[in-house]
Amino acid sequence: MKIINSTPRSDGFRMPAEWERHYGCVMIFPERADSWQYGAYAARRAFVETASAIAESEHVTVCASANQYENARRMMPSHIRVVEMSSNDAWARDYAPTFVTNGSDIRGINWGFNAWGGLVDGLYFPWDKDDAMARKLCDLFDKDMYDLGRFILEGGSIHVDGEGTCITTEACLLSAGRNPNLSKTEIENYLRECLNVNKVIWLKNGIFGDETNEHVDNICAFVKPAEVVLAWTDDTNDPQYELSRSCLEILERETDAQGRRITVHKLRLPAPVTITEDECAGLDTMNFKPTRTPGERLAASYVNFYIANGAVVMPFFGDPADEPARELLAALFPERKVVPIAARDILIGGGNIHCITQQIPMF
Repeated sequence: MKIINSTPRSDGFRMPAEWERHYGCVMIFPERADSWQYGAYAARRAFVETASAIAESEHVTVCASANQYENARRMMPSHIRVVEMSSNDAWARDYAPTFVTNGSDIRGINWGFNAWGGLVDGLYFPWDKDDAMARKLCDLFDKDMYDLGRFILEGGSIHVDGEGTCITTEACLLSAGRNPNLSKTEIENYLRECLNVNKVIWLKNGIFGDETNEHVDNICAFVKPAEVVLAWTDDTNDPQYELSRSCLEILERETDAQGRRITVHKLRLPAPVTITEDECAGLDTMNFKPTRTPGERLAASYVNFYIANGAVVMPFFGDPADEPARELLAALFPERKVVPIAARDILIGGGNIHCITQQIPMF
């Protein structure tokens, strides 16, 4: 693995859209006791179901700690690769490499990771093992790497259309715990150079209560060029209503990098999902404080899906809105099978299907 000192844009590399052909997907086996309730056993089953659905059409590599390697190997189907690699938690989207391509070669980007805010409002400390994973994974897949460790960014904070457009949120990328010495323009220039995009669309907010400072992958996602799904509620009393309405207003007046108006498909949210007292009792404390409190609203959204080569793997919440959400995604991805995963046990950890996966473009 070689460190590349230029930028993807200058070398003709770009981040492809998620629906473009993949070689595979990276996931991380969950074990952290203050993230995953009751020893993470329920979460692991959901991770296995997710990995199995993705592995029907692309390679899946699961990283597991030395302590959990045997458990991961036993639980994962034999055609899924399991490798020993240390981490602080299980959010592959945010600290596995962002891979870029020039059409014939693949390179990885190592962003800096500080647990969604570092010592300002980060979610745990230390995060050093997570921060090292991009470099290790580039070595594992024998891919050269752009080292952007000085720039804090998580994979869940960006979505691209593969044709020059990126969507992100101000709440996340302009947060005080990430790159406080950089202006909005300077941050946008990093995105342009590293993702090789010509247009950055800045939404103001994401999902209410999203503890990542409102990642874009929970509120809005490209489904094809010039088309997005947007998490939506019609309930004007829900604090999410104004956040989603603001996103809609921005998207409806924007064009993409090709000058096309953006079509917005409203992907209606489930009823608010809250954590129970029993679920909280299954979580370890952090620094003598609980990581969740009974009745706390979780950032549930159907937008947090993963586009595999042959499937769209999406969360279900046991809500009447589940099936209409599946039907909309099936209509938007007629060439793929839509696979629902009962995802509450992933959501308790703080994220969902997209958060626990990171695609690798076709080699």
